[in-house]
Amino acid sequence: MQLTRRYLLKCAAASAAITASQTEVFHSEARAQVKSPNEKLGVAVVGAGGRGSSHLSAFAGGSDSDVLYIVDVDKNQQGKIAGVEKKQGFAPKFEQDMRRVLDDPRVDCISTATPNHWHSLISIWALQAGKHVYVEKPVSHNVWEGRQLTNWARKQNLIVQCGTQSRSSPSLKEAVQFVREGKLGKIQHVIGTCYKPRKSIGKLDKPLVIPDSIDYDLWCGPAAKVDLYRPKLHYDWHWDFNTGNGDMGNQGIHQMDISRWFLGEQELSPRIMSIGGRLGYDDAGNTPNTQIVYHAYEKAPLLFETRGLPSKDLDWKNGMDNYRGSQIGVIVQCEQGYVVVPSYTSATAFDNDGNVVKKWSGGGDHFGNFLDAVRSGNRDDLNAEVLEGHLSSALCHTGAISHMLGKPQAKSDIEAAVSSDPLWADSFQRMAAHLDANGVDISGPSVSVGPWLEMDPASETFKNNDAANALLTRNYREGYVVPGVEA
Repeated sequence: MQLTRRYLLKCAAASAAITASQTEVFHSEARAQVKSPNEKLGVAVVGAGGRGSSHLSAFAGGSDSDVLYIVDVDKNQQGKIAGVEKKQGFAPKFEQDMRRVLDDPRVDCISTATPNHWHSLISIWALQAGKHVYVEKPVSHNVWEGRQLTNWARKQNLIVQCGTQSRSSPSLKEAVQFVREGKLGKIQHVIGTCYKPRKSIGKLDKPLVIPDSIDYDLWCGPAAKVDLYRPKLHYDWHWDFNTGNGDMGNQGIHQMDISRWFLGEQELSPRIMSIGGRLGYDDAGNTPNTQIVYHAYEKAPLLFETRGLPSKDLDWKNGMDNYRGSQIGVIVQCEQGYVVVPSYTSATAFDNDGNVVKKWSGGGDHFGNFLDAVRSGNRDDLNAEVLEGHLSSALCHTGAISHMLGKPQAKSDIEAAVSSDPLWADSFQRMAAHLDANGVDISGPSVSVGPWLEMDPASETFKNNDAANALLTRNYREGYVVPGVEA
């Protein structure tokens, strides 16, 4: 590929090659510029597993981009090279450590589909190197690092898109506008639902043996390097708070984002509480599979419900709950009706008698929107700019913090605690019925009830709660410290 003067200057200004032990990338002066229309954008995809395959498909051999690198700590992912080569006509290079690609001036964009604990640090390293970023949801593993990623995007004045692809759906944009224009009156509350079957991940008696193909130290990165007692390394990291954020921060972040989008809230909620637990089986996971989080926004509350157990004859395939037409979706209740968003690409408005008022359908190209914004150099062209990703991700994190500070309580005590709020009480009663249908007895202390947490949205810190504030960030390992920066 032809090197532009911009690339030569950037290469000359860059620091020496980065080693795996370095804690920071010294490219703060680098800035990516817009390429000419006849030049394709070069992309490095970091994390080539499940979701990473979608990234490779989106960026390889397109009219606007090529994949120059596949980066993964697992050498077995080199098998993805052949498919990319077939699609774009040349083979991408494979690397285990993404820092080895940052000095390549041909790379304009870093696309990240790693486990959650790596999302912010990889994105920040990319920004420091002058690269634009597409980062999967959630954009962060904790609240603090998500804000730092947003700050770095502002400091470097680069494009950062969050992988909440619903934001590129024209149908959902129209539904949001319909509600915000008051066509159904004021919003009374929003309920996000993540009812998705999640079986036990099992538990080992001895630590998992990590395959030789994987650099486990690099896989852990910013997270604590510990022995694992689950049978699978990949994917099941979601259910370990050391590396993942449970299903609220996995599948549920999409519905959390849609919920906040309808509300139009641009800050974190001022009060948060969680009720839930990992119930129905004993395994190596520690994130809730059953949970309700209450975000007490002043204009209208946002409740988020997570359920991982089936409830219809213990049928894992077809037995999940469905609340008012939403299984993995959102219900927006307004004065004169409600909107159900059952997918990333459709929505239906009803009056309060259940009659259809309006329907919307149709999805968009989220990866294409990112590339268009890189071309324009204008972050306002993004459908899911990093600030939006940070706020929605952080709503998942603050709910998890309340859960982690919770204590087991019996059903009768929880009922008494939520009885003063009809919405809260109804949500808990439905959760209790769901657990009962799955044979889970919560008459004794078994469900974790978190404290009400008071937050200062401006500083994104909790008021008078050191324990909660400590969970806004993490202890980073040497060599993998997320660097802070002022906006």
